[in-house]
Amino acid sequence: MGAGGHAAALLERSAPNGRLLGLDVDPAALEVARRELARYAGRVTLVRASFAELDRVAREHAHAPVDAVVLDLGLSSMQLADEQRGFSFHAKGPLDMRADPDRTLTAAEVVNTWDAAELRRVFAELGEEPEAGRVAAAIARRRATRPFVTADDLGRFVAGVKTRRPRGVDPATRVFQALRIVVNDELGSLERGLRAALEVLRPGGRLLVISFHSLEDRAVKTFMARESRDCICPPHLPTCVCGHRAGLRLISRRPVMPDAEEVGRNPRARSARLRVAEKLAAA
Repeated sequence: MGAGGHAAALLERSAPNGRLLGLDVDPAALEVARRELARYAGRVTLVRASFAELDRVAREHAHAPVDAVVLDLGLSSMQLADEQRGFSFHAKGPLDMRADPDRTLTAAEVVNTWDAAELRRVFAELGEEPEAGRVAAAIARRRATRPFVTADDLGRFVAGVKTRRPRGVDPATRVFQALRIVVNDELGSLERGLRAALEVLRPGGRLLVISFHSLEDRAVKTFMARESRDCICPPHLPTCVCGHRAGLRLISRRPVMPDAEEVGRNPRARSARLRVAEKLAAA
């Protein structure tokens, strides 16, 4: 859900009878969305849950099958701005990074207790950090005398360790991405959420996924390709006519990306990638 911006647009376009089921694990986000969407009372159901549980939640709220599922991945601006959440490398609050405050694993625990080899793997695989080994070894040496407590402490330390400094990107970005992914099991939740979405969609319903980094986009692309491999219809056709019985038909064979005007209005949209697929009828 985030702050409810996409939800409000969907409710406007689906008026007067469109209904929306919104999920988020972050109770603060749900509270903001509840205020934002108050004018649509009666058409909105908000539930604190992961989109990985979409199929169960939709059944429990008599909200299936559905015409569309929109998965808006990544962090919201308000989560980044909240220093007590520890998502930003400039935050002076605790090194937390939990989207769901009920989860037990925090970024501080990962950084201060996982061995250097495991940290290197996490930074390399989940952050695609080219200096993963150097950063992991340096963290292990530093924490032996002084553990990492705040997000900005870790951010400054990583920036001081790295030798490569890409223009326009904070040196700690990839390390923080990796920690956030592992703390929130983001890739595991994404795989389960994609399968749950396919389960609740009606035939002809659309799955739309907005991702913000290459690992997410790769996972979405792989899932959609796997579920659509038997359909050979071009995306401009209104429905599948080829006779194959894949689960999905690709609507966007390439990701839809923001144009310069949108990035100018919202710089954080620059890395957004939208992929769309349509559920096919069962054999």
